[in-house]
Amino acid sequence: MKKLGLLLLFVSTSLMGQKASKEDWISMFNGKDLTGWTPKIRNYASGENFGNTFRVEDGKLVVRYDAYDSFNERFGHIFYKDKFSYYRIRLNYRFVGDQAINGPGWATRNSGIMIHGQAPQTMGKNQDFPVSIEVQLLGGNGKDKRTTCNLCTPGTNVEMNGKLFTPHCINSTSETYHGDQWVKAEVYVLGDSLVQHLINEQSVLSYQKPQIGGGNVSGQEVVFGTKGQLLTDGYISLQSESHPVEFKNIEILNLEGCMDPLALNYKSYFIKSKPSDCTFKKKRK
Repeated sequence: MKKLGLLLLFVSTSLMGQKASKEDWISMFNGKDLTGWTPKIRNYASGENFGNTFRVEDGKLVVRYDAYDSFNERFGHIFYKDKFSYYRIRLNYRFVGDQAINGPGWATRNSGIMIHGQAPQTMGKNQDFPVSIEVQLLGGNGKDKRTTCNLCTPGTNVEMNGKLFTPHCINSTSETYHGDQWVKAEVYVLGDSLVQHLINEQSVLSYQKPQIGGGNVSGQEVVFGTKGQLLTDGYISLQSESHPVEFKNIEILNLEGCMDPLALNYKSYFIKSKPSDCTFKKKRK
């Protein structure tokens, strides 16, 4: 297990002599409503929040099924408005209550953070999952070992240890978290170079070169991407897979920006340079 020094020593070795910038974490959720988020539920159009599945309760973004007479494979996702490439995302999650009627057995206490995903507007009306990389979030059943922050690959593949990894899912090395306890999940993403999963600041899984390929997505009306195409960026979404789940403290740290130390908006923790973002003091005439 590695603490959040991360496998890359987190830029510190390349910033000798530079004063470290304060991390500018952005809250993705305002705690009041779903501004900035778009739901996409299977069998419904993008933006239609069937049954008020995704809602806000007590400052949390939650998933509920009280309006469902049967789950009926209505897998859902709620997408954040912006695409990202190099970043860290972190949140707290917990599973509560009972699974929706006729929810699949494998989906008990099951949700996820989808990264590098297609936009909700590009999904077919009957499409079940976005083409994306899934950071699978699982809760324990009270007795058996069940890791979390695993990897699943709807419509994608990755490389692990220098080789193409084609199975749909692989378990992390995390502990099991039973009951309704809050768990802190984080994902560290460097474009198509590295993705790392962390639980309670412990590294539990990493892989490289996320790319188009594989199956496990149905209902696509327009094929998204081409086989072998590397995923360098994409949309982030949270899952609805038939078990009530709650999210809070949803934050993102963009690692792409101005890397010119003379700029007003320079950040020492940026990893990917974006010169067009740089702003400078105006010279006096």
